[in-house]
Amino acid sequence: MQSDQNKKQSKNTVSKFLRSALYGKAPLGVWGFCFLCYCASAQVNGGQSAFEYLNLSNAPHVSALGGISVADPDNDIALALQNPAMMRPGMHNELQLVYTNFFAGINIGNLQYGYYMPKINTSFFFGMQYLNYGAFDQTNNVGNVIGEFHAVDYAATLGASRSYLEHWRYGADIKFANSSLYQYKGSAALVDVGINYFDTSTLWDIGVVAKNMGVMIQKYNTSNPSEPLPFDLQLGASKKFKHLPLRLIATVQHLYEWDIRYANPTDLTGTNSLGTTDTVKDNGSHFGDKLFRHFIFAGELTLAKRVTITVSYNDLQRKELALQSQPGLAGFAFGAGLNLNKFQIHYARTYYYVSGAYNEFSITMALNKLFGLNQVGEKIHWNGEYPDWE
Repeated sequence: MQSDQNKKQSKNTVSKFLRSALYGKAPLGVWGFCFLCYCASAQVNGGQSAFEYLNLSNAPHVSALGGISVADPDNDIALALQNPAMMRPGMHNELQLVYTNFFAGINIGNLQYGYYMPKINTSFFFGMQYLNYGAFDQTNNVGNVIGEFHAVDYAATLGASRSYLEHWRYGADIKFANSSLYQYKGSAALVDVGINYFDTSTLWDIGVVAKNMGVMIQKYNTSNPSEPLPFDLQLGASKKFKHLPLRLIATVQHLYEWDIRYANPTDLTGTNSLGTTDTVKDNGSHFGDKLFRHFIFAGELTLAKRVTITVSYNDLQRKELALQSQPGLAGFAFGAGLNLNKFQIHYARTYYYVSGAYNEFSITMALNKLFGLNQVGEKIHWNGEYPDWE
């Protein structure tokens, strides 16, 4: 009952309207991970929470993989922001800059950086996410323009990862999220916890991560209760073939909730023989639909060890955004990457609906290969080069 009242109160805020309009040592770590997942399972997801922008992809490579990637062992610093356990020595001194040309003139920028400290055998990473929604006309109650206001969201992330035994890694990060929508401002502190298993002989990778567990620091409206945060529990697996330059990836999202299907009332209407509209009673269990909405499937082909071609399908995205009469490529994403000695360049194009797709670009630089710091660099291990997977 209290939860229903909280939802009704939160709908009255301008921030809620804008968000809906814009996007509709290791054993101890394992037990801590399970405990945090249990505690977070009561939180709400799917358009009913604050800071939904945290669920947006942080890089074109991730977008090309379906928007989520928790079990891809590629050397890409962006993947550490998807699962903190993926950060490792091979990503030392990688800096990635991302630009996303999003819908409605929204500009998104991401920055990711990794650093390995051999003395403590720990890999660290840092990330920044920034969304600028632009300027909006401010009007009075009769529609006269009296000024303008801006809407901005951003998040800063700091995390670390360590290895355990031969094939395991575990990691965590803490992030600070802030949102400024007209006169409404909110902030939150959140935590991600992840585990990863990678076998270099069989090329199987399995990852699990609990994302966005935390608390509101500043509420949009002080008279309302704190809004829920966009918690998610995700599981992924990938397999690369030894004699075929192909990796297949499957990701499962919203593991803590079985039924994430939206029962659209328009799906229950039809035209009868008289030309009038009838409502059709729905008695189906929709087991298959409920199951596959959790899944994201992706494939990545490597050409000449330098070029990657990626394609993915996100069933939940397609079911929620495609038009019945003209679904188009909604839910599909495509990408390409160029991996050089000192640089990586990635591009992705993601389709949300029949006439809408957005483009992303990123460049990743190996700073230790581009800029040597001589003796100072040796002292702080700036110039170090480390194996990616051992």
